[in-house]
Amino acid sequence: MFGAAAVAAGASSLDLLTSCAPKDAAEAVKNSPELRLSFQEGIAPGESLNEKLDFMENLGIVGFEPGGGNLAGRINEIQQALNGRNIKVSAICAGFKGFILAEDPAVKAEFDSTMREIIAAAGELGSTGVIMVPAFNSQKPCMPHTLETREYLCEQMHELGEYALKHNTTVILEPLNRRECHYMRQVGDAAAIARDSKSEGVKCMGDFWHMQEETSDYAALWAAGPKYLQHVHVASRGNRIMPGEDGELDVYTDGMRALKEMNYPYYVSFECGTKGDRAQTVTAAVNLLRAQWEQA
Repeated sequence: MFGAAAVAAGASSLDLLTSCAPKDAAEAVKNSPELRLSFQEGIAPGESLNEKLDFMENLGIVGFEPGGGNLAGRINEIQQALNGRNIKVSAICAGFKGFILAEDPAVKAEFDSTMREIIAAAGELGSTGVIMVPAFNSQKPCMPHTLETREYLCEQMHELGEYALKHNTTVILEPLNRRECHYMRQVGDAAAIARDSKSEGVKCMGDFWHMQEETSDYAALWAAGPKYLQHVHVASRGNRIMPGEDGELDVYTDGMRALKEMNYPYYVSFECGTKGDRAQTVTAAVNLLRAQWEQA
């Protein structure tokens, strides 16, 4: 996968890599996994789902990330649209109502019912998992940020995770930057909650946009590692538009190096807008990510 010049330049660093990174990292670099790109439903141009999927297929995109709203009612539509294509459902992006840390019992009950409905639909679609955030800053009244709240969240996530396993999928915790949430802002925090939930059905993800909270993309993704990292979102790093539209800010190689070392088998999915012509900016973004994957 690496060119001759890149191999020569990197050979002297393999000893350092194996001493600093987890065991067998050097071997993982030599046998790097494929970059499996995924689009949320609004990324590709097109009037219909099939037009969007045609565009994706022509670009070699292999994952489709629909929203969770009314997902149960769309199972047949999505299955038919993907039939015969080299595109699978990746993660499901939220779509539930209410939130898990709500103080209002009615709001919490709404979360419980709608989230479980989405999980069941995700399982039917073969999805890797349903993305969720414990609470946004705007969601109030919310349980306080205390040890007791964390213990409660872990208990609740255990129940959700076990329910997800019964439907052959998972629940994926997403940390957000501090402008959007107060509770869970780093990948390591989400991974620790997944661990303490004591369910194989609870995983976490990283988002290159929200990872501005991190000191290192590489360290952030390794904080979850192959045991917990189930999904990755990508956007430009200044204005959350297409990768490349923010110019020199849009460098992902540090995080990509971590993904390659852990032989990450899941998806890197676009979650962003654009300021330009969508067909052009999306294509340029895909080319940029593939080029940086080769460099990582």
